Amino acid sequence: MDNFDAPDGPSIVSITDRVKLTPLGSGVGSVHFLGDRAFFVGAEETIAIVTADGEITRTETHFGAILCAASDGKRIVTGGDDGKLIAIDGKGETSTIATDAKRRWIDNVALHGDGTVAWSAGKTAFVRNPKGEEKTFEVPSTVGGLAFAPKGLRLAIAHYGGVTLWFPNMAANPEFLEWAGSHLAVMFSPDNKFLVTAMHEPAMHGWRLADNRHMRMSGYPGRVRSMSWSAGGKGLATSGADSVIVWPFTSKDGPMGKEPAMLAPMPARVAVVACHPKNDIMAVGYSDGTVLMVRLEDGAEILVRRTGGAPVSGLTWNAKGTLLAFGSEDGDAGILEM
Repeated sequence: MDNFDAPDGPSIVSITDRVKLTPLGSGVGSVHFLGDRAFFVGAEETIAIVTADGEITRTETHFGAILCAASDGKRIVTGGDDGKLIAIDGKGETSTIATDAKRRWIDNVALHGDGTVAWSAGKTAFVRNPKGEEKTFEVPSTVGGLAFAPKGLRLAIAHYGGVTLWFPNMAANPEFLEWAGSHLAVMFSPDNKFLVTAMHEPAMHGWRLADNRHMRMSGYPGRVRSMSWSAGGKGLATSGADSVIVWPFTSKDGPMGKEPAMLAPMPARVAVVACHPKNDIMAVGYSDGTVLMVRLEDGAEILVRRTGGAPVSGLTWNAKGTLLAFGSEDGDAGILEM
């Protein structure tokens, strides 16, 4: 990764000619790697499976809209407005994990490293372990987001007014982290010390889990719809502005009292961010279709996809960090081999 140029230099290094373009014909909701194949989850019914050389196969999933998707690198699990929770393995084969008894929308899903899966419908969160044992928990309002802690079986359930921390395998009462407003996407830090949420308003909120101390992360012009931890959890890259906002998490206080870095400014809003799994690099997709690779240390940039087209809606690296896949709302997609 020595090809980065300074962002204020006379020209930006371009590697657009190395991208294998794969037009999919329908909008991309998210993209995930299983091995070295990219699984482009569509907005409705279909997942397109693309190899690094551009070969495309498709698999049908839900009868209707796909509302959420998560991957643990071994499988992808999706939830739909048909009330079904469906798993897709590396071969593209599907199986139905659960069907909501009331046929409610499955709008959030999270996967644990041990194979446990969590999902939500309305105010109810469900957890099923690999043995098929299922437990439920109801929160005060519609579930906005789910996330498993990196250590132990603890589930964060975001909702209006804060986040509930539930231990499905313990009889202890759940812990409630309070903060006014509607909390949507939720994430634990890789070191298990912090919890952060993206809110319905243009702000984020966080808690230091040792003492539940609040962390306010505001100043965004728009809602934060994408978050990604840098390698080792040193920073949290976020969308919501025309630059990538990266909050520092290198100290015991996290970002409290510190200013975030603002990288890769563009005349378009950041739509999605994806940090490299091993190096201090991130990929950034914008509302005007641009995709950049950005070095976190100094903001140096490489152009992956030129400006023009629909907003980037899916962006991810494979586990090795050797492949980058992106997709847009109009179905344009591509894979870059590093």
